[in-house]
Amino acid sequence: MGGLGMGELIVILVIVLLVFGANRLPQIGEGVGKAIRNLKRGLNTDEEIEVTPKDKQVASRTAPAAKDEVSDAEVVERR
Repeated sequence: MGGLGMGELIVILVIVLLVFGANRLPQIGEGVGKAIRNLKRGLNTDEEIEVTPKDKQVASRTAPAAKDEVSDAEVVERR
C-alpha cells in the first residue's frame, strides 16, 4: 500500500503523454532533471545565500521622495 507499481506508472506516463504530447516530453524531462539536480545541490551546500540587497543596491533602486509642495493647482471633481 502506498507504493507505485508498474501498472500505475504506465497509466501516469500515458496520461502525461496525452496531455503534453510526445514532442514536449524531452523538454519536461530535462526541466525536472535540472530541478532535482538544483534541489540536491542546494541541500548539500552549507553556504547561506544572502537574499536581502545591499544598501547601495537599495539606494540606487528607490526613487527620490516626492515633496509635498504644490505651488499652483486647480481642484477638479470627477463624476
